[in-house]
Amino acid sequence: MAAVSDRLPAFPWDKLEPYKKTAAAHPDGIVDLSVGTPVDPVPQLVRQALIDAADSPGYPTVWGTKELRDAITGWLRGRLRASAAEHRNVLPVVGSKELVAWLPTQLGLGAGDKVAYPRLAYPTYEVGARLCGAEAVVYDDPTELDPAGVRLLWLNSPSNPTGKVLDKDELVRIVAWAREHGILLFSDECYLELGWEAEPVSVLHDDVCGGSYEGIVAVHSLSKRSNLAGYRAAFVAGDADVLGELLEIRKHGGMMTPAPVQAATVAALGDDLHVAEQRGRYAARRAALRTALEAHGFRVEHSEASLYLWVTRDEPCWDTVAHLADLGILVAPGDFYGEAGARFVRVAFTATDERVEAAVKRLG
Repeated sequence: MAAVSDRLPAFPWDKLEPYKKTAAAHPDGIVDLSVGTPVDPVPQLVRQALIDAADSPGYPTVWGTKELRDAITGWLRGRLRASAAEHRNVLPVVGSKELVAWLPTQLGLGAGDKVAYPRLAYPTYEVGARLCGAEAVVYDDPTELDPAGVRLLWLNSPSNPTGKVLDKDELVRIVAWAREHGILLFSDECYLELGWEAEPVSVLHDDVCGGSYEGIVAVHSLSKRSNLAGYRAAFVAGDADVLGELLEIRKHGGMMTPAPVQAATVAALGDDLHVAEQRGRYAARRAALRTALEAHGFRVEHSEASLYLWVTRDEPCWDTVAHLADLGILVAPGDFYGEAGARFVRVAFTATDERVEAAVKRLG
């Protein structure tokens, strides 16, 4: 029996371990800016909602509670300007990475089908294609792809790793192209709340999709905006026929968001104050790191949104990783996200204020 793991690329983060040891040997300890994992507290109202729902002995439903669907559709209408969103247009998922990795399989894709994603991209798009035996193809502009065989098109705005944002006109053009060719479009918008020098727009925005969700689905997560990475709280929204099919498959697979997490998600989506407070923390860390990196000789490209700075010293990315590790700072090499990132590194600003201050001093 062939191992399914044989279809997958080598797990990239294992290659970073030697550099992590070097950085950890710094007298003042490591400053880990390699992974965009939240470090700040879960908002109190979210924790309280989780506690209040802790006595949940029965099975949760895959589609979620009515309260959860109300909260998601309300957020879609208010935050994304997706005015036509109804319950049939939403589906909770067990963290967005799970959805990305298994979506091609759940859509029934396989050999002979193509899954397209940006040339610089979150590695799990490729993983999802490989798991089901589909062909992974990359693009600079999706409308320049040969549409033959493309069954699933991934957008990612704001981008991980670059922070690049697709503006409204670009999204309108891409949605129209995908619909013209009958290609299902999934838009990964997990960093949408974190625009700094641009205002990210959803494919579900009335002005982008024309009030119709035919052929389009957006992916959203509470990991970044609400510090809920440990809760695995996420959802998809859009084409009701696509989500109805996924709901039936996921019911058979028992892919249920735990009931306390559903309650916590309702609380998080209903409160904007904690989102603004967290944005403030990230904005300060971003500004401090950007200034220090530029003074140290780095050039920042894109990075107008998300939780990362995409930077280069115009040298191989692993040379940059080694240089920063010697300073006790760990970053992600750009080639983790595709060959086009071979001379860049991704710097997360999700460390604590104290660790960011330590990095700034070392870069100085």
